[in-house]
Amino acid sequence: MAEKKAYTSHASTIKESAAKQTSRLPLFEKDNYQWMIIGAVVVAIGMFIMAGGKNPDPNQFDTKLVYSTTRITIAPILILAGLMIEIYAIFKRPKAHQ
Repeated sequence: MAEKKAYTSHASTIKESAAKQTSRLPLFEKDNYQWMIIGAVVVAIGMFIMAGGKNPDPNQFDTKLVYSTTRITIAPILILAGLMIEIYAIFKRPKAHQ
C-alpha cells in the first residue's frame, strides 16, 4: 500500500521561526556602535590628512607638499588604525546580560 506522508504547513514553521527570532539579542550593542563610530572618524581623519593642502603656485610642482611625511606615512597609519578599530568593533562580544 502507498504510504501517506504528513505535510506540515509552511505557515506554522514560519511562525515558529519568527518566534525564535524575536527572542534573540541584537547583533550589536551600543558599545559596538560607539567603537564603529570611533573607527569611522579615525579613517575620515586619515583621508582628510592624506588629501592635504593646496599648492600655492599651480605651475610649480612642490615635492615637499606632495611627498610629505604626513601624507605618505601618518595618514595611511591612521587609516589602517581606523580599520583595525572597525574590525575590533565587529568582533567584540556583547557583555552578558544579567
